[in-house]
Amino acid sequence: MTHAAPTGLQAVIFDLDGTLLDSEAASLRAGLRAFEAVGVTVPDSFLHGLVGKDYAAGQALIRARFPEIDSDRLAREWAGLTREMRNRDGVALKPGAAELLAHLSERGMPLALATSSHDGSAREKLALSGLDRHFDIVVTRDSVLRAKPAPDAYLLAAERLSLPTDRCLVFEDSDPGAEAAHGAGAWVVQVPDILPTDGAFAHHVATTLSDGADWAGLWQR
Repeated sequence: MTHAAPTGLQAVIFDLDGTLLDSEAASLRAGLRAFEAVGVTVPDSFLHGLVGKDYAAGQALIRARFPEIDSDRLAREWAGLTREMRNRDGVALKPGAAELLAHLSERGMPLALATSSHDGSAREKLALSGLDRHFDIVVTRDSVLRAKPAPDAYLLAAERLSLPTDRCLVFEDSDPGAEAAHGAGAWVVQVPDILPTDGAFAHHVATTLSDGADWAGLWQR
């Protein structure tokens, strides 16, 4: 469902993986290879169920489904393969990400990042993608007690922006992320990446970042 566009927005908060970075598909490919390395053939549907989950939640799902494997070894394999792919191929941006961030920065719109990635990984990806210059405020999994879909990351981002959450617009790709932003009281644009959505936690479901920005009136100067 699409709601009327917000008015009085004073800041924009972005998720990272799958929203600004085209990284989820590469991560799932690395995950498939990591499972193969520990001798398990994993269905795509299970990997898709990990999208939007933080490390601890993902590990819990893996241990419940595959109690016979060494989940710590799997995690090391997965992280190593992801890093190998990132170093080889770089970090791709989602369509329109660079243009939207440049436009908002030029306008002087306050920006923040709220990601389920841990601090070191998030900052590495921001640096490799060249997006780090846009974000003075970076909230990672290490910044909060509870991961998405709990609202903690977005509540903290708004606090660091010194704004109420209803003055913040959030861009998210996953349902857990959209639920977190919605639960915090922010405006939510969801741009689905790998998985479709029914938009239950979004004020607007967009096909691209640019489309979502257009709905919210962010291209205006």
